[in-house]
Amino acid sequence: MPENAGLGEQALNKAAEVGMSSQLDEVEDLHIDIKTNPLQAIQGEVESVDIDGDGLVMQKDLRMEELDIHIDNLAINPMSAAFGKIELTKPAKGSTRVVLLEEDINRAFNSEYVQQQLQSQKININGKPTSIVPQKVDFRLPGDGKVQLNATVLLKETGETNQVAFSAVPRVSAGGKTVTLENVEYGDNQENSSELTEALINQTSELLNLSNFDLEGMDLTVKSLQVEAGKLIMSAQVHVEQIPTG
Repeated sequence: MPENAGLGEQALNKAAEVGMSSQLDEVEDLHIDIKTNPLQAIQGEVESVDIDGDGLVMQKDLRMEELDIHIDNLAINPMSAAFGKIELTKPAKGSTRVVLLEEDINRAFNSEYVQQQLQSQKININGKPTSIVPQKVDFRLPGDGKVQLNATVLLKETGETNQVAFSAVPRVSAGGKTVTLENVEYGDNQENSSELTEALINQTSELLNLSNFDLEGMDLTVKSLQVEAGKLIMSAQVHVEQIPTG
């Protein structure tokens, strides 16, 4: 029996690892540990699922240094389990922890996806709609619960280059879905317009929103956000409709 249990779990683990990897652009290390046994599986029960991932790159070029998900007491379709697939018969709940590094958020800011998002906006500067082209964005996590941004931005219509610099404290919204920046402090250089700064503040919030980290069949709600020097740690509740399987 234990041998069969091991084989059954191995097949399910493998299917889930393949399924989850297929949703990601890059995977450095991914380990899924599904705890069940043949008797539980026949009865449509899974004790727990642990997902442990390192260096996972989502679409939009956003990399997670660490992703840990723990889900308890899953109700599954026994027929699917027999074929190495986990199909939930009712939603399950779990907890998750996401660690983002400063350099990964920086990379995302300078990615084509974010650059295009910023360029597609028209911002009113001195009463005129203006397109902006970010030349260089430097995102920092200096500690003290703050984020810092320094950016060089080209105003397309006039050819002017503006510097934008601010620091702020990220906070999770009441619903746990979005991140807002509070206590914004502007850099010494005040030549830029508030609209330009506002556009970059919004983009920073957008990039840190947890919907960017939702995997298919899983919906995350942030419970806490911890900002440390060089990294950002999110703890969240996860609502699971399905476990990704290949």
